[in-house]
Amino acid sequence: MDGVPEPYTGWTFITNHARVLAAIADDHSARIRDIAAYCRLTERAVQKIIADLERDGYLSHTREGRTNTYRIEPSKVLRHPAESGLTVAALLSLLVQDEADRGTSPEPEDKARVTAPDAKSRPHVTA
Repeated sequence: MDGVPEPYTGWTFITNHARVLAAIADDHSARIRDIAAYCRLTERAVQKIIADLERDGYLSHTREGRTNTYRIEPSKVLRHPAESGLTVAALLSLLVQDEADRGTSPEPEDKARVTAPDAKSRPHVTA
């Protein structure tokens, strides 16, 4: 099948659900095909992830002709107990910042640093 990304069998730090959510945040009317290509997933995997996100209230969509327009629920709290209190908006802001940083000159890997933006935030690594 043409256009199917190469499979990746190792583990990653960012889940496919987070990748799909970030792709939708970048373009609320993106086609599943485009999301799949951006995230290096199959279209079927993206469909299942979108269904998961919609079922749990993180995402909704409206049909406009042949196009879906997605709406992300930014105040929805992340699912894992370790992230209690962190919202979808906080996750997306980290991913957006990462994308912005990729456009600038990156620091060498050995210069990655741990920062805590404020006293209530959990420390996070910036590169």
